[in-house]
Amino acid sequence: MTLQQLKYVIEIARRGSMNEAAKRLFISQPSLSNAIKDLEEELGITIFDRTNKGISLSMQGTEFLGYARQVVEQAELLESRYLDAKPSPQHFSVSTQHYAFAVNAFVSLVREHGQTQYEMALRETKTHDIIEDVRTMRSEIGILYLNDFNSKVIQSLLRAANLAFHPLFTAKPHVFISIHNPLAKQRRVTIDQLQDYPYLSFEQGEYNSFHFAEEILSTLTHPKRIRVSDRATLFNLLIGLNGYTISTGVLSADLNGNAIIPVPLDCDETIQVGWICHRNLTLSKLALAYIEALKEATGQAESLM
Repeated sequence: MTLQQLKYVIEIARRGSMNEAAKRLFISQPSLSNAIKDLEEELGITIFDRTNKGISLSMQGTEFLGYARQVVEQAELLESRYLDAKPSPQHFSVSTQHYAFAVNAFVSLVREHGQTQYEMALRETKTHDIIEDVRTMRSEIGILYLNDFNSKVIQSLLRAANLAFHPLFTAKPHVFISIHNPLAKQRRVTIDQLQDYPYLSFEQGEYNSFHFAEEILSTLTHPKRIRVSDRATLFNLLIGLNGYTISTGVLSADLNGNAIIPVPLDCDETIQVGWICHRNLTLSKLALAYIEALKEATGQAESLM
């Protein structure tokens, strides 16, 4: 087993494609495939599952990847310390539901820890895709919420994928609305008061079950409903159509301005937002730093209960 083989495994897991990894590594795909095959035979494990749909980490491969990353990181530290080598680009990926605080924390991470070279990814995506991204190590961390309604289904999926949920904060539901919405001056609003306004929610694609919805009370019927796929569009519609969505109440004025505000929703529900990762994986330095940035970005959430 060589350090180069470990770097190959990391790059393939990062790209999710043998062909794309080969391009990034400047070697031929057959050479890369043979190197991985030799490593698997030497170790007696299957690192990557290969199907007609592509390549993905096996359960053994996920555990192996955690150790491989630690070894490569240590080797790079040695090189930079004793060989005067140029530091390698830093890599980090996170998949998240559409939360402004996740973006805010990502900005803080890059500002604080970004070297002259880095390659990072922030994926605002569907709930099921977040779990799949972390399971396959496309992302090191995922961010989603649990409540009484979806917890049983989501936790079952996490257990099957060998993932763990770590709570960040618990909040009472709020609605996000425009400052020009007639309800903006209310101390709190009820579901009945919202009936005349368009309800905005994030679509979940083929996994459009109520349990995967990013908004609580997903089983309620709404006379006016619009589904969107990205946060910028949703925010534009909140302003342009006087629409509303249901979320945690945590916003960042620095990134989103003051045109949208949170107003408490009069209901007995709670939202527990947290991050997920592999149970047996040692997190990278950037992942740990991002978690700290998340805690700072959501510090205001304590006042939302």
